[in-house]
Amino acid sequence: MNIGFDLDKVFIDYPFFLPDFIIDRFYKKKANGKLSYRIPKKPEQLLRLLIHHPLLRQPIKTNIDFMKKLASQNTHKHYLISGRFGFLKNKTQKLVQKHELYKLFEGLYFNFGNQQTHLFKNDIIQRLKIDLYVDDDRELLKYLAKKNPKTKFFWLNKKVRSKIEKNLFAIKVLPDMFS
Repeated sequence: MNIGFDLDKVFIDYPFFLPDFIIDRFYKKKANGKLSYRIPKKPEQLLRLLIHHPLLRQPIKTNIDFMKKLASQNTHKHYLISGRFGFLKNKTQKLVQKHELYKLFEGLYFNFGNQQTHLFKNDIIQRLKIDLYVDDDRELLKYLAKKNPKTKFFWLNKKVRSKIEKNLFAIKVLPDMFS
């Protein structure tokens, strides 16, 4: 089985002093009601580079520990599929090295070419024939679930555990994807 995971809010947390809705507002834009992600201009890129400082982006230890256990079983192939844009390439590579994420995944895929995040992830999910995929972005998952009806998608959040759509489920912790 091929299992995909997002990076931010799955393995690396947002800065503790910024509420999620503020970060989401920076990243997404509404374009005629369709899903769209903002690729920031240079001044905002500098701000985001500061916010991506390792001291502000702490690992989510319970999820990394779960991933280590899962990877050690050698029963599935695991892939990291992140929508991080190209201006974060150096920060992202340092983060991957620091937390040795490259040891846990068969492949690491980042959106350094600055595609629309949902299109990038859809392409990778289809190319790798992902069976299960975990992300924290519910709107993105709704889009992906419609495009990939044979894949099970999991919205990782802190409040809800339920079935949302035929192939989209809300989970509170990573082990819930196997229950």
